[in-house]
Order: sequence, then C-alpha cells, then structure tokens
Amino acid sequence: MVSGRRLDLLDPSPLDIEIEDIARGLARVARWNGQTLGEHAFSVAQHSVIVENLLARLFPKSTTAERLTALLHDAPEYVVGDMISPFKAALGLDYKSFEARLERAIHVRFGLPAETSAQLHKRIKRCDIICAYFEATQIAGFTAEEGADFFTLPPDGVYVDVAPMSVLDAEAAFLRRFEALCDAL
Repeated sequence: MVSGRRLDLLDPSPLDIEIEDIARGLARVARWNGQTLGEHAFSVAQHSVIVENLLARLFPKSTTAERLTALLHDAPEYVVGDMISPFKAALGLDYKSFEARLERAIHVRFGLPAETSAQLHKRIKRCDIICAYFEATQIAGFTAEEGADFFTLPPDGVYVDVAPMSVLDAEAAFLRRFEALCDAL
C-alpha cells in the first residue's frame, strides 16, 4: 500500500489497514468502469460519501457508527476494485467471502462491529442503489425510465447532484467525512 503497509489479501489484519490507503484507493477506482460523462471518473470514494449522506437523510436516527459503516460500505474495493455483481458471481470462486474477510478487518480496525447487522445492511444497500440511480441518470447515459427499471427510485424530495471530482478532491472529501465521523464517535 502507499502507506508502506503490506496487506495479506487472504488473511487481512486490521493492523495493516490505514484510512489513507483506503481513501487513495477508492478515489482512484472508477464507478461504471469509467464509462461516465465528464472530465473525471466518478470514484468509489465520492460514491461512498454520498451513500453515507443518504443514510443520514433517509434514516435520521442513524448512529455515528452506522454512518461510518455506510461510508466504509465499499472499502474493500480499495484493493479489489469495483466489480458489478453479475461479474462477481461469474468468477467461479467465493468472492463474497473474500470481500467479507477484508470488510471485517476494516470494521475491526476502525472500531465498528465486525459484522454489519441485517437491518443496517439493508438500509445501506437502499442508499447505495438510490445513489446508483442518480449516477446512472446523470453521468452514465441512462434515461429516467431506464434508471427506474434498474435501480431504486429516490423518495420524493431527495436529490443528489452527481458531479465527478478529481482524484485528489474525492480523496480529500472521503477523508474529511471519515475524520468528522470519527470525531463524533
């Protein structure tokens, strides 16, 4: 990793995980495999900040730890990249358990429960899919009708402006949210 840490992907240790590595990696991983409009790719770091914000808006009683879990919901992608679910299934190996081991190590590193509760997972997934709707319709070429067919429509009154940031800006935004949430814990 950029920090100098060596991360064993098969047996990740929380001691080898640094938030700066996560922020850097996620800021450089493009959602939609980079097939988006604009000067910059829309990064997983920026997506993660939006998902955390949506969780706070849609579920205002969410705890700070739950919001931090939302911010880190795609954190394993800092080393494995962003792959669409059908591709993960086609790999022919237990990708989900590999990703889950890394996610558990990340959660433990930052003082979160190793396993995300089913209820919180469902809430974060809802926010994730709503964010994907905005990404699809604003920067990935989907019409509103196509977006509604593939993703969860946002509730009335909820809107997110998806404007891709530079890598450095996305990394900084992710770190700012992380630090603010950790300060509030």
